Amino acid sequence: MSDVHPQEQPQPIPLETTSGVSGDRNDEQSDVLQKSVRKNGRFQNPWPTFKIPGVRGVCKWMCCSTNYSGIPSKRELDKTLPILIPDMNEIKHAPPSGIRVTWIGHATVLVQFDGVSILTDPIFSKRCGPTQFMGPKRFRNPPCTIDELPKIDAVLISHTHFDHLDVNSVKKLNSRFGQSLRWFVPMGLLGWMQSVGCHNVVELDWWQGSCLLSDSKVEFVFTPAQHWCRRSAFDLNKVLWGSWAVIGPHYKFFFSGDTGYCEAFQQIGKRYGPFDLAALSIGAYTPQWFMKCQHVNPEEAVQIHQDLRARKSIGIHWGTFALAYEHYLEPPQNLREALEERQLSDDEFFTVKHGETRFLFEDERRNQSTE
Repeated sequence: MSDVHPQEQPQPIPLETTSGVSGDRNDEQSDVLQKSVRKNGRFQNPWPTFKIPGVRGVCKWMCCSTNYSGIPSKRELDKTLPILIPDMNEIKHAPPSGIRVTWIGHATVLVQFDGVSILTDPIFSKRCGPTQFMGPKRFRNPPCTIDELPKIDAVLISHTHFDHLDVNSVKKLNSRFGQSLRWFVPMGLLGWMQSVGCHNVVELDWWQGSCLLSDSKVEFVFTPAQHWCRRSAFDLNKVLWGSWAVIGPHYKFFFSGDTGYCEAFQQIGKRYGPFDLAALSIGAYTPQWFMKCQHVNPEEAVQIHQDLRARKSIGIHWGTFALAYEHYLEPPQNLREALEERQLSDDEFFTVKHGETRFLFEDERRNQSTE
């Protein structure tokens, strides 16, 4: 298969109103949705809640803020944050009913439902940086290799930061699965993907959707987030960033990528909710004065969970790389406190160990078919 032809690319959905968007219609016939904004070739955050600190702020964060991450020795980590080896026979195929989710680490999640296996923001490298000689080093290894993964049908990329778009992982996945693997990426990333050898690529703007060539039953919709993109000194925000809504015939999945809290999640929840499972970032938020616009804390993640009307959520983007200054075990603890404050169960919004698999709703369709 060659590059995705123009006729295979999804047609733009009207950006001001969305009378043609798939998903549940919860009230009026058309909802106003926030379109992406691009000026002089660079995307911009339309949210009033976004204001990223400048160079002075970066220097203050790196030089004057206290780092509480406290990463201990490997021996201690094996006790406090153990790595489980996934049962490869168990995750070999998507389950016949329900949702199966396996946390690989950071924002990399294997989600399997409605006949498809999906990988989010894959990073299996030791470091997240322009090379493997610089950039933050992971303190918890992946629980499996790319060669050990089951067959992957789709990969979702949320944005271009090195901890979410890892060139080594992209190349290895492409080498293993080739044209059978479809990549869903933000607007502006198609050329980069093709330059590293990936040609089964769909590039989307906010609120645009597409499907697998082999299966049109599951729709992949690129949805907004509050973040930014950069991989070099010259490409600031030339690629869009966002989140993903995956709409299957029986289940709906949401992947947040990186984001600060904004009103986009109310729009997404209204348009596509309720979601059956959401993978939401809960880490890399300290110090708040610096991180708030680009990363949510656990309390804000719980608000997103409620905005999306998610039945279940899994906390990701923690416990793998020390990208901010909170204690490495603080995110799940603060998540439990936030859930308790809102009288929500920690079974509703949970965390798992690296490599751990969780089954959700596995008997629902089977029970419904026998009723």
